[in-house]
Amino acid sequence: MAYSNRARARRIRIRRVRVAALLVAIAAIAASIGYHVASSSPTDASALDVLRSEQRGAVGEALPSTVWPSHGQAAFIKTGQPQVQTGPNQHAAPVASVAKVMTAYLVLRDHPLRLGQDGPTITLTDADVADTDRRRGQEESVVSIAAGEELTELQALQALLLPSANNIALVLARWDAGSADRFVARMNATARSLGMTHTRYTDPSGYDDATVSTAADQVRIVDRAMRLPVFASIVATPSATLPVAGTVHSTNTLLGHDGFVGVKTGSDDAAGGCFAFRAIRWIDGRRTTITGVVLGQPGHDQIVAALAAAAAMVDRIAGHRAVPDLHQRTPPPRAAP
Repeated sequence: MAYSNRARARRIRIRRVRVAALLVAIAAIAASIGYHVASSSPTDASALDVLRSEQRGAVGEALPSTVWPSHGQAAFIKTGQPQVQTGPNQHAAPVASVAKVMTAYLVLRDHPLRLGQDGPTITLTDADVADTDRRRGQEESVVSIAAGEELTELQALQALLLPSANNIALVLARWDAGSADRFVARMNATARSLGMTHTRYTDPSGYDDATVSTAADQVRIVDRAMRLPVFASIVATPSATLPVAGTVHSTNTLLGHDGFVGVKTGSDDAAGGCFAFRAIRWIDGRRTTITGVVLGQPGHDQIVAALAAAAAMVDRIAGHRAVPDLHQRTPPPRAAP
């Protein structure tokens, strides 16, 4: 009996030691976790903040800061949220060939087309050829034309929006308003009517660096233009055939990939890479249209930079992380937009 009592006491002491050791281990783990949380790097903290922001954004309370590109400026609207969502750094800046969205919108508003219609014919002149030669000498984006060539309204709009032809922007402006100056005045009047308060157009092509706007302003005109079925059809087309220039290609190499259905690229040294876009994604089981604009994207290839920024932005809005690999695609013959 004495031996049994001593053995029982020994087992109790061993259990107490083990329990004490376990409590010490638990306390050490808790302290370690506490230290890690207290000493987390700014990157770790921001990752947590982003996660929380994304969760709030899913119910419409807030947007994660990482939706926006790290350079330039951006804005978007999407189905179910009619208010334009704007990123940081909104300021009037050159928009390059994104300005052609307004040009096409005005032409189609003044000379409406239905799907399947070609519209009236525009005859090109010696003056148009001379202007084209001058622009080509300045390394502007142009399509080849000839005096006496006839373009339908649809073909002229295709030349404007797909290869981003500056010479055809002037042709359409003169055809629509009688002169480039009168057309530009109407561009600015339309911008004011749409609440584009930080926008000033000085030419119909966007080649002039004084043509400036914000991403938020440009979203307004892009959304309005995409309500026109012919405009939406043209910018969703990868190529078209013109009488003299032959087959021309869209500068938007995202077209047809990852839900992208348009709209217009632009780039120059002053503007950086710019892209007005529309993409359609399934978000929370619903087909969602995302219309946005990115401006001022830096990079050796500014168009690729703008396309990549837009693709990443759409992925984040949709809650995905995969970014399309633009380098896996073979771009069409390059025309500087």
